[in-house]
Amino acid sequence: MTAVRITHSAAVTTITLCRPEVRNAFNEEVIAELTQAFRQTSADERVRCVVLAAEGPAFCAGADLNWMRRMADYTRDENLADASKLADMLEAIYACRAPVIARVQGDVFAGGMGLVAAADMAVSIDSAQFCLSEVKLGLIPATISPYVIRAMGARAAHRYFLTAERFSALEAHRVGLVHEVTPADGLDQVVNQWVQALTSASPHAVQVCKRLVQDVAEREIDAALVAQTVAGIADIRASAQGKEGVQSFLQKRKPNWLL
Repeated sequence: MTAVRITHSAAVTTITLCRPEVRNAFNEEVIAELTQAFRQTSADERVRCVVLAAEGPAFCAGADLNWMRRMADYTRDENLADASKLADMLEAIYACRAPVIARVQGDVFAGGMGLVAAADMAVSIDSAQFCLSEVKLGLIPATISPYVIRAMGARAAHRYFLTAERFSALEAHRVGLVHEVTPADGLDQVVNQWVQALTSASPHAVQVCKRLVQDVAEREIDAALVAQTVAGIADIRASAQGKEGVQSFLQKRKPNWLL
């Protein structure tokens, strides 16, 4: 039985974790399937948006217990190889050509936090709980840290990495890990609003804008960055969709990607 289900609807791909019996926890198979799913989806130019979802009461509980039992006897080299696969999965989500929406329908613990943070945007139900629990097990959230710290900021990370406290969806929203909190019955409405916004914009501009945020975030504003952003706007203005977007606006008509 597959751990990940992929479905398509028009220009939207939904990638769903479907191991609710273990709270969608990671193991080698889940990591491999998620990595492959996102890489294949990223290569498909028809896909304009990806929704990362999960079945059951939890979004993702982190590491599968049986996987953790196997890791307990790993050598350092085996742990390096294993952690590299998790890092590859997170990078596949973060670098996906199409924007990724995390649809958080339940609790998110440990490594599962990396999934939410690697997505471009996230919406959570108001009853979800979040936790970076690694230090309680004598571990650290190392592999997910580049994404989680970028999402929630260093100040919040200092607290929640070190205390391993559970925190609410409202707190996840306050620190920036999720963009919106909603009652469970409003979850799909928010996702659909975002999907509509993403798929009604220029496909090329959305892809380039995603990379722009990744390239510019937290960098010093120096001559190199200014030059990069100047080149970026020049390139997009000269692109086919950039020209079409401006012309359609001036001519008061729909751009051709909406026809």
